[in-house]
Amino acid sequence: MPKMKTISGAKKRFALTGTGKVKRKHAYHSHILTKKTNKRKRNLDHFAIVTPVDEKRVKALLGM
Repeated sequence: MPKMKTISGAKKRFALTGTGKVKRKHAYHSHILTKKTNKRKRNLDHFAIVTPVDEKRVKALLGM
């Protein structure tokens, strides 16, 4: 059987932590930043953890 290919869009958007959780970036932090407050932009800058409901689907996209 052939190898499973990783979805290239997923490998650009998600990363694994050391414990196997999936990290993701926040949305709404790429453009139209002038109307957003500094606090809102600062909070969007941090990574978030994918919820357990979606984690299985994301890991399948990553070929795991």
